[in-house]
Amino acid sequence: MGHKDLDVWKESMVLVKMIYKMSSQFPKSEAYGLTSQLRRAAVSIPTNIAEGSARNGLKELHQFIGIAMGSASEVDTLVIIAKNLDYTANDIEPIEKQLNLVRKLLIGYKKYIKTKI
Repeated sequence: MGHKDLDVWKESMVLVKMIYKMSSQFPKSEAYGLTSQLRRAAVSIPTNIAEGSARNGLKELHQFIGIAMGSASEVDTLVIIAKNLDYTANDIEPIEKQLNLVRKLLIGYKKYIKTKI
């Protein structure tokens, strides 16, 4: 099964789109700060899933899923920062829900891989 078939990859791609849309509303002064960092962290989730899936074995995949989980936590923190700075013009509940879904899928996938190692 390729990474494009994984629900966790698909849902993380949805999250990336949501983050890009939300962060496009941030002040221009944040273009090289919070906007860039938030986008990189969000993109890191599906890219690490993809890279891990293309590696030589389950141990490496397990490691890359762990990195994706770290990136999801980074996104969570950066979204909270954006919210606290009043950079989010719209309700961010859909983003928070999507992020929680991605995190649950990552945890489940990591546990599944661990049973196969």
